[in-house]
Amino acid sequence: MSSVNSSARRRQPPAIGFFERYLTFWVALCIVAGIALGQWLPTTFEALGRMELAHVNIPVGALIWVMIVPMLVKIDFAAMAQVQGHWRGIGVTLFVNWLVKPFSMALLGWIFVRHVFAAYLPSNQLDSYVAGLILLAAAPCTAMVFVWSQLCKGDPYFTLSQVALNDAIMVVAFAPIVALLLGLSAITVPWDTLIASVGLYIVIPVAIAQLMRRRLLIKGEAHFKRVVAKLGPFSICALLATLVLLFAFQGQAIVREPMVIAMLAIPILIQVFLNSGLAYLLNRRLGVAHCVAGPSSLIGASNFFELAVATAISLFGFQSGAALATVVGVLIEVPVMLLVVGVVNRSQRWYETGNH
Repeated sequence: MSSVNSSARRRQPPAIGFFERYLTFWVALCIVAGIALGQWLPTTFEALGRMELAHVNIPVGALIWVMIVPMLVKIDFAAMAQVQGHWRGIGVTLFVNWLVKPFSMALLGWIFVRHVFAAYLPSNQLDSYVAGLILLAAAPCTAMVFVWSQLCKGDPYFTLSQVALNDAIMVVAFAPIVALLLGLSAITVPWDTLIASVGLYIVIPVAIAQLMRRRLLIKGEAHFKRVVAKLGPFSICALLATLVLLFAFQGQAIVREPMVIAMLAIPILIQVFLNSGLAYLLNRRLGVAHCVAGPSSLIGASNFFELAVATAISLFGFQSGAALATVVGVLIEVPVMLLVVGVVNRSQRWYETGNH
């Protein structure tokens, strides 16, 4: 009986922390706070917004480091070989990211922008709005995937390998896909943004995390686990602070054009749910473990908004509809992906029941 009880205890998910338990409330509070702060202190947040390196915002980048380094510390590179067993999950993510997502967004943009909402949007910006939506969908997420994976108890080795693979594919596939869908002869990829983002969000945090891991393990496994446990709440706090910043940066735009932003958000929302749901169901159909299916579906739905925003500005201009559409993607990314994380977590029993 004791062995059965100990086995059951091992299978139980870890207790939900204070922040995680009330995450929906904190997210709503941060959105309201961000919009209000953007209105009350516009010059302060304009100054913070201008603190950029190759269109990558430095304050947001610093917060993302705080989010992902505690997660990367847990990764033992000696165990990366286990990723070979997750080839089906990798295949599903690549299929959704590169063969479904950009083309489904092009279709959704055509339906909603060119038809459903055409009468309510500025007629001279319709094509530009569609272009912004396509740019958003053609760039898979890089840094924030680690956060979503952590929240749904995803396999960190799979997540890291999948992000690295997506970044490698993005170097050669982003421009041709965007050029095809936008009908342009050539796309100028903002390489400085792409390279800076990969360096800031992948290479440097991984290096810092591995140095921290080695230093902590010198003092023993127990010390390592205690420190990692203490670092956990910092990730959630940084996530919420990022949400405040993102909404504060765009607080005036939200108040100035709320209906345009709401209309552009609808195809983005549908695209997130469509692609995350497709990836999740395909993984379940193929018998992929839930700890891989979760991050696979989240990677398949989230976006590399820094690259999308930079490309939209370089192609169409700062005041264009394309730039605004990519900014809408920035605004809804965090709250919507947290909603998808919640669905993945709550459906784990259903997923595993059909996976046997």
